[in-house]
Amino acid sequence: MIATPVRFTATSITRPIALDVGRVVFAALNKAELIALVLLLLIVRVSDRTRELWAWCSVLILIVLAQGAWLIPELAARTDIILAGGEPPASYAHAIYSSLELLKIGLLLFLGFRSLAQRQ
Repeated sequence: MIATPVRFTATSITRPIALDVGRVVFAALNKAELIALVLLLLIVRVSDRTRELWAWCSVLILIVLAQGAWLIPELAARTDIILAGGEPPASYAHAIYSSLELLKIGLLLFLGFRSLAQRQ
């Protein structure tokens, strides 16, 4: 949430380079999130709290899959257009991606605090 906008303020990096780096970083981040999601699902399953947490985990699954299957490819295509010297049409993809990131952070915080509260 912080690294991407800050990258574009660096005077020594051009917009095409920042976009290309961003494309690679977000693709790698999505793969890491998929691995973390699988680990989370395994932990939830062995914790005997599957029924209680499944709905929240389902929302996380939908977010990560939507980002990986729809938003990241769309944003990468927009990057390709810019790198080719064009200007892509208007899109809500960045706003949707950012909103889903905030929702994901909120869900993880909620689940973390809820898990801590139930341990006591």
